[in-house]
Amino acid sequence: MVSPVDVVKRLVVGRPFRSDRLGETLLPKRLALPIFASDPLSSVAYATQEILLILTLGGLAYIHLAPWVAGAVVVLLAVVVLSYRQVVQAYPSGGGSYEVVAKNLGPLPGLVVAAALLVDYVMTVAVSVAAGVDNIISAVPDLNAHRVAINIGFIALLTAMNLRGVRESGRAFAVPTYAFVAGVTLMVVVGLGKALFGDAPVAESAHYEIHAEQVGLSGAAVAFLVLRAFSSGCTALTGAEAISNGVPAFRKPKALNAARTMSAMGIIAIAMFTGVTALAMISHTRVAENACDLIGFPGDCHTDPQRTVIAQIAAAVFGGNSIAFYYLMVMTALILILAANTAYNGFPLLNSILAQDRYMPRQLHTRGDRLAFSNGIILLAVVAGTLIYAFDGSATRLIQLYIVGVFTSFTLCQAGMVRHWNRELADATNPADRIRIHRARAINAFGASFTGVVLVVVMITKFTHGAYLVVIAIPVLVVLMYLIHRHYTAIRAELHIDDDNEETLPPRVHAVVLVSGWTKASRRAVQFARATRPDTLTAITANVDDTETRLLSQDWERHSVSIPLIVVESPYREITRPVLDYTKRLRKAGPRDVISVFIPEYVVGRWWENLLHNQSSLRLKARLLFEPGVMVTSVPWQLQSSNRRDLSREEHWPGEIRRGITGSNKGGK
Repeated sequence: MVSPVDVVKRLVVGRPFRSDRLGETLLPKRLALPIFASDPLSSVAYATQEILLILTLGGLAYIHLAPWVAGAVVVLLAVVVLSYRQVVQAYPSGGGSYEVVAKNLGPLPGLVVAAALLVDYVMTVAVSVAAGVDNIISAVPDLNAHRVAINIGFIALLTAMNLRGVRESGRAFAVPTYAFVAGVTLMVVVGLGKALFGDAPVAESAHYEIHAEQVGLSGAAVAFLVLRAFSSGCTALTGAEAISNGVPAFRKPKALNAARTMSAMGIIAIAMFTGVTALAMISHTRVAENACDLIGFPGDCHTDPQRTVIAQIAAAVFGGNSIAFYYLMVMTALILILAANTAYNGFPLLNSILAQDRYMPRQLHTRGDRLAFSNGIILLAVVAGTLIYAFDGSATRLIQLYIVGVFTSFTLCQAGMVRHWNRELADATNPADRIRIHRARAINAFGASFTGVVLVVVMITKFTHGAYLVVIAIPVLVVLMYLIHRHYTAIRAELHIDDDNEETLPPRVHAVVLVSGWTKASRRAVQFARATRPDTLTAITANVDDTETRLLSQDWERHSVSIPLIVVESPYREITRPVLDYTKRLRKAGPRDVISVFIPEYVVGRWWENLLHNQSSLRLKARLLFEPGVMVTSVPWQLQSSNRRDLSREEHWPGEIRRGITGSNKGGK
């Protein structure tokens, strides 16, 4: 009989896949682009807005600097794309920045990059979903009161889709991604066309004045404001490294397909970002961190939300009530929410690699029913959902924690690639190869320098606005991963069998059967213990109740049980302590002897019956496992209710599918 939990699981996740179907989940470029590049493509929807939000802190006087700031972001994005094309071709195994840094700069920098990426992936989910919900609220302001619930609902939906596997999620995400690209492209073409023919679009906020929070800025203060705007605009680069982490998911030739997908991502993202920024300037779009700073803002600035920049531009180009406007808003919300899929692919894969290197729990290396890294997907959803709840689903507050991790990994990765090319250059003798390596090293060296400067700028400008939390989180994660690795290393050393280790058998084996009454279950335990042919065999019972103990002794004599029954006193009416004391006395008498404790247990068919049986045996087993030289054997007795269980239904335990264990070969069948 199939349980309701299994029905829900199959509806959400789907039927399990065999391990030999892993190749069927590999992605062509047309699906890899929306899966791995949806984050940098979707950042077009808010990167320009983040630049304007910072510049307007000084009022309208500094908005004219936005194109220059956006130009610097475009140059940086181009450099990062070129740099990571080198990474995917040199390290196609999918480790991305972590693998590059660990192999070229050492384990500690590798852990720093891994921690930075893990934080960034979590922030990608939180910020992308929150920004998507912001655009939904721009179209339907009445939903503002339910912001957090909507955010968490979308995270749950994304989690379910990714648990079904990358190909199915890719198909689901491809349409909104390409539809968003088409919508933004149409908006840019139409908007620039209108401006070219003298009918420039005008934003609804074009007539607003802005109350400047910073007035009378000195030259240094203006420079700091521009740098802060630049650091906020660098959100356009988030997720650019995801393709380098997902190379194994591509079809062959993996590295070449990944490099081409990264180039396509860079070209599309730069074109859309440039177009949106140009239209924002042409339409005189106004936006502020606090709506009350917008002089002329209609409604209650304390409760009514501002429209996003892309929403204002779309309304100016297409009309606020047009089908094209609502189409673009729906696609923008979808792509922003689905942009979190970049993290849903990168986070579990990176955790799997870290788990394989023993820096994360081994459970994160296990594939689930649909050959996805299910544990990593669920972990990401839980952490991102917690952040959404803690920050009330505010994209403005969450984005301050963003991109510190991005540029940490960018900088260290490019520095690692420089060292990689140095080694390649030392071994290269062909002139053509040396020219190619020199060119690649120059690209990565420039990338490391550029992103290093940006990292410093981001740290300085965002530190007091929330980035300090990320600065704390990264070292904490590094220490945690180091401790996990040290634990696994110690366990491996402890369990290692040296060549000079001799296998020695214990001098004697003492079998002890725990009984509370003479029943069929107890009799089976005694018979099984006798079949193991131990050196000594005894039954023990704890004297919790004098009447029950006396009845057990009488049954023992009446049935002429051939092994002795030892009654251990229990003045405090417990079972575990007296049995432990008895086994310790046996161990003390023969330190090299082995004690095998046989515990009869009932097998039931209903979950609630477990609450009524086997509780004492569970507590006893939990304590006996810590006793050296003591082995615990459960002897099951199937009650009639266990016949209700549908044994024909195939159940998969963690790791079975990855190891190729299915119903046809379980148990040696």
